[in-house]
Amino acid sequence: MAPDAEAEAQARDVLAELRRLRTRVPLLSGALVAGTDGLVLAHDTPDVEPERVGALTAAALGVATRMAEATGRGGFGELLVLGESGCVASYAAGPSAVLTLLAEDRVDVGALHIEGRLAGARIGELIDAASRRAARPAPPSLTSQQRPRSQPPQPFQQQPPHPGPQPPRS
Repeated sequence: MAPDAEAEAQARDVLAELRRLRTRVPLLSGALVAGTDGLVLAHDTPDVEPERVGALTAAALGVATRMAEATGRGGFGELLVLGESGCVASYAAGPSAVLTLLAEDRVDVGALHIEGRLAGARIGELIDAASRRAARPAPPSLTSQQRPRSQPPQPFQQQPPHPGPQPPRS
């Protein structure tokens, strides 16, 4: 599969997972997956600008990662920001991406965490699988000079009859 087609297939798979997540968590108002660099890979965020949320996700990830490491808590797992009218939760999605969820204030935060962790793991697997496929070397293509030439049909040549077994000579 071509790199562009591979990226499009990955984005479709991730977007499908985001939509399934939104059906499982009714008060979820948006979902976004960004690379650790902040570039948006897929989003279902009708009321916010995805590029801005992706960039802020990367910035928050940097701070959260440094805080976890500085306090001996290990690598990044998740981050929760509670606001007056809802929350923003970010979850690791493999080593190279982050899932960010936007939820209304009445959301069940426990259910949000369970579903967010599961979705983050699934999305991480999708992205990692796509990265492994993309890293495989493409089969070499043959140039016109290297392609085997088809042989022209050979005229039928009748073989002389096989003499069969020879009687022993005395």
